[in-house]
Amino acid sequence: MTIPRTISTHNFYAFLWHAGFLAFAQNFMDVDTVIPSMIIDSGGGAMHIGIMTAIMMGGSSFTQLFFAPYISNKAFKKKFLLLGINSRIISLFALGLILFYFNEHQSKQVLWLIFLFISIFSLGGAFTNISYVDILGKSVNEDKRKTFFSARQILAGSIILISAFLAKRVLASSGYPVNFATMFFIGASLLLIASGGFWKVREQTASEMKIKGFKDFIRLLKSELSNNPKLAYFLGFINTQGIIISFLPFVMFYAKETMNTQSADTGNFLLFKVIGVVSVSLLVFFIAKKIKYNFLLYLNVSLSFVLILTTLFISNEHSLRYLFVMGGIIYSLYSISMNGLLLEISGRENRAIYTGFAGAGNILPALFPLAGGWIIGHFGFTVFFIMFLLIVSSSAIFIRKINCKK
Repeated sequence: MTIPRTISTHNFYAFLWHAGFLAFAQNFMDVDTVIPSMIIDSGGGAMHIGIMTAIMMGGSSFTQLFFAPYISNKAFKKKFLLLGINSRIISLFALGLILFYFNEHQSKQVLWLIFLFISIFSLGGAFTNISYVDILGKSVNEDKRKTFFSARQILAGSIILISAFLAKRVLASSGYPVNFATMFFIGASLLLIASGGFWKVREQTASEMKIKGFKDFIRLLKSELSNNPKLAYFLGFINTQGIIISFLPFVMFYAKETMNTQSADTGNFLLFKVIGVVSVSLLVFFIAKKIKYNFLLYLNVSLSFVLILTTLFISNEHSLRYLFVMGGIIYSLYSISMNGLLLEISGRENRAIYTGFAGAGNILPALFPLAGGWIIGHFGFTVFFIMFLLIVSSSAIFIRKINCKK
């Protein structure tokens, strides 16, 4: 069913409102730089970075596998969208309060509380994403989706570039833990404003798919894997290429351990990552109608290979900034291609459940960071980076099988 143009346009801009203020908030809670740096300054080590990365990267997506059966049974999903984003807002405010009243004699308790609210923040994101994909798919016309994804990236990139300078100043304005507490207070406030976009969305049509329980969900997954071969290849792709989004937190730890980087350096790394996001978002935005997902997927793998290989030869913090530029480019390409590809291989009524299926593709991204802390502790960074390289490179096999012509 075609969505009325006026409603599609209204929802297009409502989603962009959320994307814009989310972008403003993002630098104040950045999972690649700010949060890893905060955990290290709180007394965390390689294992803590591994746990944090597993929770916030792969883990948050993996839990979609369990939320999807429940949410897919609901005809309308806007209330779950709002529940998810509100839980993220509350957890950010809580993190700010914990750090603001930080007592250096209670570092272990503080770390546990940090991980508790990071978990709530991540689970809220998983809950939101299932509803987000479903509502976006049935509330914005198909001919506007690729434009939306690229417009979202360019808007986000432009705003992130401005907020990166502000975040950099906040990080340098005071010492730990006040600087990080201030970052989370600002991030929570901006995320609260961003939630206004979700309140404005006019959800179109009720979902008709019903799932009796988790066993029925697994049965449906097996059925879809048989009937839609591209789903299996898609899961293989995000199980391999998907681990790249957890790479930069380990680069942050590598920089802290080997080059003794400080909070001011964290701000610089954040800024250069944003430059990468903005540059590729501009490019994709202007050539969105000419470029195919296949090209974006192969480009992502190639750049990931170069990023990991280059990290092995970096010896000073000044050169590290260029890794974050490339990391921003890779993150942006992955976000555009993965979300767009998910919409292409799914149908109108099963998008929420396919988002849950995507959680099954995040088993390795959830587990590998956990193993990463142990690998670094026992074998060093070089072995860890080489393993990363091999896994990411293998994703090219699945891209060839998907062969998305759109």
